[in-house]
Amino acid sequence: MSTFRTTRPRPGVRHLGPNWYATVMGTAIVASAGAALPVRAPLLRDAYEAVWALAALALLVLLVARATHWARHGDQARRHLADPAVAPFYGCLAMALLAVGGATLSVGSGVVGEGAAVAADAVLWVTGTVIGLAAAAAIPYLLVTRHKVAADGASPVWLLPVVAPMVSAALGPALVPHLPAGQWREAMVWGCYALFGMSLLATLVILPAVFSRLVHHGPLPLALTPTLILVLGPLGQSTTAVNNLADAAQGTVAAPYAHAATAFAVLYGVPVIGFALLWLALATAMVVRAFRRGMGFAMTWWAFTFPLGTCVTGAAGLARHTGLAAFTGLATGLYALLVVAWAVAATRTLRGLVSGRLLEAPRPAPSVLPRATVRTT
Repeated sequence: MSTFRTTRPRPGVRHLGPNWYATVMGTAIVASAGAALPVRAPLLRDAYEAVWALAALALLVLLVARATHWARHGDQARRHLADPAVAPFYGCLAMALLAVGGATLSVGSGVVGEGAAVAADAVLWVTGTVIGLAAAAAIPYLLVTRHKVAADGASPVWLLPVVAPMVSAALGPALVPHLPAGQWREAMVWGCYALFGMSLLATLVILPAVFSRLVHHGPLPLALTPTLILVLGPLGQSTTAVNNLADAAQGTVAAPYAHAATAFAVLYGVPVIGFALLWLALATAMVVRAFRRGMGFAMTWWAFTFPLGTCVTGAAGLARHTGLAAFTGLATGLYALLVVAWAVAATRTLRGLVSGRLLEAPRPAPSVLPRATVRTT
């Protein structure tokens, strides 16, 4: 007698896209942003170490799963690269490597030892930086030469590949004290400034296109609305970068440049954090609007984590260099939001993995209503 199964087959990794690396980024930043706060307590340190270990484990699992995806489903992987909505997420691979590396040095050193933490961070920083530079050049090239982008196709996810070098610029300074004194350390500092500059200028090219799309074509589709928070990434990460570089520059580069680096960290960081708060208010209003119109959970909810965490580390850096309690309070408040956002995104993702829904083939997008109709509903 034959037996018929009534349960549907469990989905595999065929539809596991590069956007899943956002779960690693969002988890690692919870640990490293917490360590950047001035609050110190053994219980908090234990919590940060547990989250760091979870991020490191998630990275290993995803690297294996994505390698399997490429080996068994190369056609789907190439389809992802040809899709302008998916290809920018390849920048998340670089940022996941960098984020786990940075958290290993700032948090995991108490678990694995300083020597092992420095070695792991060095390997992950170099690998992540090389991949990030490749993504920052290759993905825009594909957007220009291969992808077909509609007039209303500009998206905040375009920032993902170009912001990866900014993550390298923010996390590279932590390795400076572990390099040989002299040329090595100085080259690292100036190299991180170069990474900062290339990412910042690329961001300034993309942001106007994103805002122009919002103004001329209306709000993003409901499922994509959380991606508006991605704009905080280059803002918070660049503020973090200049503050970390200001610390690394002391005793590494010539005194006039070291003093200028500290001044630049404050004079650049304060206005940029101000703009980040303005954008956070705008994005929050758009997210609330989307919730009221029935926005459900999607992997885009992870956009609420890493970009917000970069604002925490940026505000914490400004608190170090200005001594203002207001920046400490801002960093602490943003961190509380980060923890809540991470807990919600992680819980919903775990539930979706258990049910298998998040690994299923994406459903066709509903037809888009004309803008006039959208505005009047």
